Amino acid sequence: MNTIEEIFARAVFSREDLLFLLDSKGPDRLRLFEKAKETKTEQVGRKVYFRGLIEYSNFCNKNCFYCGIRAGNSRYARYQMTDAEVLEAVDYAWKNEYASIVIQSGERTNKAFVSKIESLLKNIHARTEGQIHVTLSLGEQTRETYQRWFDAGAHRYLLRIEVSNPSLYMKLHPNNKTHDYYRRLEALKTLKSIGFQVGTGVMIGLPFQTVADLADDLVFFREFDIDMAGMGPYIEHVDTPLYQYSSSLLPLKERFDLSLKMVAILRIMMKDINIAATTAMQTIDPQGREKALLVGANVIMPNLTPVKYRQDYLLYENKPCLDEEAEECKSCLEARIHMAGDTIGYGEWGDSKHFAGRDRQAGFTPKKNAP
Repeated sequence: MNTIEEIFARAVFSREDLLFLLDSKGPDRLRLFEKAKETKTEQVGRKVYFRGLIEYSNFCNKNCFYCGIRAGNSRYARYQMTDAEVLEAVDYAWKNEYASIVIQSGERTNKAFVSKIESLLKNIHARTEGQIHVTLSLGEQTRETYQRWFDAGAHRYLLRIEVSNPSLYMKLHPNNKTHDYYRRLEALKTLKSIGFQVGTGVMIGLPFQTVADLADDLVFFREFDIDMAGMGPYIEHVDTPLYQYSSSLLPLKERFDLSLKMVAILRIMMKDINIAATTAMQTIDPQGREKALLVGANVIMPNLTPVKYRQDYLLYENKPCLDEEAEECKSCLEARIHMAGDTIGYGEWGDSKHFAGRDRQAGFTPKKNAP
């Protein structure tokens, strides 16, 4: 039996190593978290980068079985923020030196939506004199759409695979062309080929999911060579088909602990990528995001969405901070980050060092985005 220190000494973790780490308890678990904190400090530093989150719209063409804003859920009023509301959020981010924002939405591919995002990107770039970098999380699109958005000023893209096991993916989505695992995988490859910093992620503690699936997810991240990750515990939503399996799920505390282990292992495996401390962590544990920072995360997303829309953008139940205005959210996260012993990279884009390193190896320097 290998010891945890023998595993850490290896350049590449095997699947068996990952299973050992995911199952670690007692002193081994604490050592895993300690090693992840050491790796974060050495490789990316103790600086946390803000990504101001704009939940642009809850219209969605997809019907994923786990998601609260799925097309088949009639509980929520559907909304799309106005241009003025988006730009007001951008202005807040710019004036408060966030340097980066995330525009997130339900998945749509119609021409009006694509053009609206392109127009907003150009306006944001011009309005902030190129000082605000934009991450998009708008689902699967065509190569043409991704290229238009890249040319308009977006430079990061988050497309969560949710699970890397194709068979499990089919259990979490309708079986049709709109919900195709390989189409999603191809979208990730397209984003990388265009030049985006590419992020993905998974949910942890899903129905039908095994610890072996999580180990394979980590291998997937490494083999795809991602630049950033956003992952956290699966939290069920009463208005979704998967809610029927609630009684068979891991307890919330176990899902949270597995999520911490996933963050820690990924930090040790992929030393210089960006890893988000997700809001879902805080849903289970009041100090969830601080704990994620302590085991390797280095990105946090303060919510800039107008409060009036937040109740209608519930991907899962019991989402925190629904009534916090942007300034309250900022103050709260500042305190949480300082409690974790980190500092905030105000005015810094916080680009993935992993992405920059890949560019240097390829022999070119990434260009600053321009519309």
